[in-house]
Amino acid sequence: MSETPASSAKTEYNRLWWHSRRGMLELDNLLIPFVEQAYRDLGADDQARYKKLLSCEDNDMFEWFMQRSRPQDPDLQRMVDLILNRVQPD
Repeated sequence: MSETPASSAKTEYNRLWWHSRRGMLELDNLLIPFVEQAYRDLGADDQARYKKLLSCEDNDMFEWFMQRSRPQDPDLQRMVDLILNRVQPD
């Protein structure tokens, strides 16, 4: 039985949701709401950037989101900025 495009998209979303659960409360409080509320509205490039962000180490992400350091990769910095701007609008 093959997956339909809708079930394939749902499977991909569920996978992203679970990968967004990091086990560190500070990251979970940023990433879970982001994936639930904003991910689907992102363009394909930003969705790819989000997936790239999820491949990073938790400690690195924690440092970035706490604004103690910045990712050297501009794609990752863009995604960190997008997520932070959702919770800290100017």
